[in-house]
Amino acid sequence: MLLKRLLIVVPSLFVLALLQSFVWVPTYDKQAAGNPNRLRTYVEASIGDAKILNPTLNADSASSGIVALVFDGLLDYDDKLALRGRLATDWEITEEAYLLVNSEKRLANGARASGAELLSQIQRALDGGKLPELKKNLRETRLLPAENRVVKLALPEKQPGGDLKVTDVEIAVQLPERIAFVLNEVDQDLFARLLPILGEHYFEEFPYDKHISVSQAGLRKKLQPRFGEILPVVEHNPVIVFNLRKGVRFHDGHEFDARDVKFTYDAIMNPKNLSPRTSDFEPINEIQIVDPYKVKVIYKRLFSPAIYAWTMGILPEHLLNERALKEEMDRRHLSTEARAAFGVRDSDFNRRPIGTGSFRFIEWQTDEFIHLKRNQDYWEGPPEYADYFFRIVPDPLTQEVEFRAGAIDYYDARPHQVARYKTDPAYQVFSSLGFGYSYIGYNNRKPLFADPRVRRALGMAINVDETTKYLLYGEGKRVTGPFPSNTEWYDPNVKPLPYDPEGARRLLAEAGWKPNSEGWLAKDGKILEFNLITNSGNPIRKNIMTIVQNAWRKIGVKCHTQYFEWAVFLKDFINTGSFDATILGWSMGIDPDIYQIFHSSQAGPQQLNFVGYNNPKADQLILRIRQEYNRERQRELTHELHRIIAGDQPYTFLFVGLATRVLDKKIVIVDRPADGKERYVKIFPTQGGNITYYFNKWRKLEFTPDF
Repeated sequence: MLLKRLLIVVPSLFVLALLQSFVWVPTYDKQAAGNPNRLRTYVEASIGDAKILNPTLNADSASSGIVALVFDGLLDYDDKLALRGRLATDWEITEEAYLLVNSEKRLANGARASGAELLSQIQRALDGGKLPELKKNLRETRLLPAENRVVKLALPEKQPGGDLKVTDVEIAVQLPERIAFVLNEVDQDLFARLLPILGEHYFEEFPYDKHISVSQAGLRKKLQPRFGEILPVVEHNPVIVFNLRKGVRFHDGHEFDARDVKFTYDAIMNPKNLSPRTSDFEPINEIQIVDPYKVKVIYKRLFSPAIYAWTMGILPEHLLNERALKEEMDRRHLSTEARAAFGVRDSDFNRRPIGTGSFRFIEWQTDEFIHLKRNQDYWEGPPEYADYFFRIVPDPLTQEVEFRAGAIDYYDARPHQVARYKTDPAYQVFSSLGFGYSYIGYNNRKPLFADPRVRRALGMAINVDETTKYLLYGEGKRVTGPFPSNTEWYDPNVKPLPYDPEGARRLLAEAGWKPNSEGWLAKDGKILEFNLITNSGNPIRKNIMTIVQNAWRKIGVKCHTQYFEWAVFLKDFINTGSFDATILGWSMGIDPDIYQIFHSSQAGPQQLNFVGYNNPKADQLILRIRQEYNRERQRELTHELHRIIAGDQPYTFLFVGLATRVLDKKIVIVDRPADGKERYVKIFPTQGGNITYYFNKWRKLEFTPDF
């Protein structure tokens, strides 16, 4: 009986406490009247605390938000999602390319290949107008003499117990003559343009044995598959030269310069630091400090998304170099064993960061709040807000209560709440598309789903617009392809599959699927039957599953559904490819590289093309996109790829949800024209849906402006 009373009383007391807090917490107006500083303080809430405040190490969204205020990158995105300079004022992308002279080959005109002959023929072709694309792009060609070089290589070997052992080996290489090309812009087709001179077979059967010396016979056999990597016949080396902003200072007063850029790269690539950013910077061959305000970044291969890595914040070299870390180890009286493993990841810096950003770090109370204060010396001018608080409020209901009481300034509204906030005159509401989408993925390896007509028909049987209306309360938008729909890579001219159950039946009939005596579609005596799986704990996916199962049943398709705990779902089904169809979603980046998700080489176990999509034309385009540095050409390629994938329908592309942020209408953008008079502008989202793009100009007013 006592337990029964407790089960009734305790929840009632909790509800009363929430109602009391709603009444008792001072309203925004009263807070501002009693404490004018509240107008200059921005308070944001999060369900979880930050983990590590270091741009080279953080991997969670809570940490990323704080890091973005404390640190600047060389670049970031403008309001149109194009790159703009930050700690770099500007940058130039060029290319240094190299072609080995294969003296055992004859050129297209029959002449024996040599450095002098090749250079002469290329020059004659340029002068004769036979290589117009190369001529307008070429800065310089020169012949490099033969040289000896030692190449260091990491050789992984499986041990008897199954462990992987990595051995560093050194290989002697006798480099033949090379032709060096310096180009105004990167050209992935450079060597294809030279085929009329080189001949079609120039790149076949290079005599590696003549140029690579390996003394141990057993080692030579292991290395043979990697001879092309050790001595590449052609090399594309994109180069980015960054001109750095002068006069920028870290929060401790130390001036930012090129050493900080190189140190940040070195810290990421140091295996001791276990940076999650390593793959972003792995394509770099070396970084050269040209002068204190100029760095030259040389890449070892074509990979155009690599430039986006430089949006990451830059670390202060003077606070984290070897000398600084040694002083910290001494101060903390670390043992010899601890010192051997100590790196940037272990430093106190990660809880007391110092960057060049618009806000400087003040205090971190774990699971309570993080306090930042504006940087008065910020190179772009100090923010309007004097203080920024990041509060940990785990319960969404409590967040809303505090938001409506004015204790926090920002609320991430749920889809079912959006309509209410849109009609409330006290708030401004921003609904914008996210960088992702939900989809139904079909295992293209399965005979049932190998026919694109079947995949298309299954998509046509689903009323996606109605699903979005009822599941997301209208807070979503149809998508038709693999790129985020708010980027230029997405082709808005691709039409979504129509909702057409009759058309779906006709397509399936074309593919040989006809109704049997029970009304199920069958072919060669087998019913069109499969399992649809997703992860538990996601109500939207669960509801999608019910909707599509019912839609497919109506056209004669028998679908069974199952839910699995996330770890089991990934380990036993997705990572192994052991499924028929699945409901999932992607959270995408801004760059157009979708190699890992859709390239056929990425369809093995533990890889992200787990549906096994395979289209040679799509593969070719995916590679060209990640090797193309011209933005206009890149956009043309992504639109073509979008059309191909939409035609193949390896997924039924469903929708992208709208993220809805709510603010008090008293928060505005403060504009300061040349006449010195303040002007207030209504907050607005950028092309990518970012409402905080002008955050440094935000301020709360004592009144609600009339916009």
